[in-house]
Amino acid sequence: MSHIVWDWNGTLLDDNKAVLAACNEVCAAFGRAAITWDEWREVYARPMKLSYEKILGRELGAEDWARVDKLYHERYDLLLHTCGLAMGVPDALHTWGSSGRTQSLLSMWFHAQLVPTIDGFGLTELFQRVDGLQSAVGGGSKAEHLALHLEAQELDPADVVLIGDVVDDADAAKAVGAQCVLVTTGAMSRTALQATGFPVTDSVPDALTLLAD
Repeated sequence: MSHIVWDWNGTLLDDNKAVLAACNEVCAAFGRAAITWDEWREVYARPMKLSYEKILGRELGAEDWARVDKLYHERYDLLLHTCGLAMGVPDALHTWGSSGRTQSLLSMWFHAQLVPTIDGFGLTELFQRVDGLQSAVGGGSKAEHLALHLEAQELDPADVVLIGDVVDDADAAKAVGAQCVLVTTGAMSRTALQATGFPVTDSVPDALTLLAD
């Protein structure tokens, strides 16, 4: 593999506490008791609406889903300043880049917030391309976005590995013909990640070690 496409939330950014607080903001607004991180990991799925329908015990129409998305991101944004980089970041990114190989970042978080956040951590120069979500409401699949991300860089999927923290990352990689390594640092359990058939590691440095083997 000569190119890594990194996921951001839950992979390079350790934002689990902010995510849970934002989820519980939604729960409170819909009259549901607060949930634990393990409960959230148990129901996490893409599209994200399915996760909230399980947690809230009801179907969500377009208006409800827009409300959920707004509540979540308003709370998350207030807590973003409390989030730090995952263990081994940015050293692992510098190591990969210094080997002469390339890397980029693709996130399903909003592009307008993603770019300044990455820049604030001093990471921008490490990526040859950064893409976030351009639509007003999030929660969809990553596959189509990954295809466009690789096309924009004229990358052969056979030379690419996506490193992420959820099953949707694996599904996206599989859809375009890329490889994938999953890390257990984010929103899904090891069991769920292992079911994809892709390698699963416990950290970003471990993922890079796996690629070096």
